[in-house]
Amino acid sequence: MGGLFHKLRHPRRCYVVCTIPRSGSNLLTDGLRATRQAGMPKQFFLPKSEGRYGAELGLDPNADYPGYVSGMVNTKTTHNEVFGFKLMSWYLDDFLARLRGTHAFGDAATDDLTMLQNAFPRLRFVHIVRRHKLRQALSTARALQTGLWKVQQGKAAVREPQFDAQLIEQSDRKIFGTHFFSESALLPSRSSTKNYAGIMRQPSEVCWIF
Repeated sequence: MGGLFHKLRHPRRCYVVCTIPRSGSNLLTDGLRATRQAGMPKQFFLPKSEGRYGAELGLDPNADYPGYVSGMVNTKTTHNEVFGFKLMSWYLDDFLARLRGTHAFGDAATDDLTMLQNAFPRLRFVHIVRRHKLRQALSTARALQTGLWKVQQGKAAVREPQFDAQLIEQSDRKIFGTHFFSESALLPSRSSTKNYAGIMRQPSEVCWIF
């Protein structure tokens, strides 16, 4: 019964795509947006992008971060009240610190998971991984060289990629040493894991979240 009342109080559903670079998260979030039923998942809380997203809605994340967070949740939704966003492991700690620093979603005694659930109603975690780590390392090295982390109209490579064994090895070591949930104390029970290869084989599976 408590779960039913919670849903009535919070009709909006939120999810976060948790990942590390070159795991296929762009493929997943592009597919989710295309359904028009799974929110508009983007990196709304990437520090360098917050100013741009805030300007679209007349919000200032520097002056009122709780207002910015709530504004994203309340406006970047689809007709069925779903809000999605993406978090990368490398700025997770900074994002959690900013949420905690506002005192709007919890205090020093509030654990990370509870704080996120306070900020994002009915939050669900979607963890995307890439099983073939060497291909992920090659993709990372190529992106570092070209400056292209996503193929988009109007964007071009800053230079042509070249074989660099040292860079590939560095990328490989970093991938094996990084795991999204090892970056914090987050141990969500409402989570799903999806792998890059599965999405490539069956793109329609992006709807499995709901």
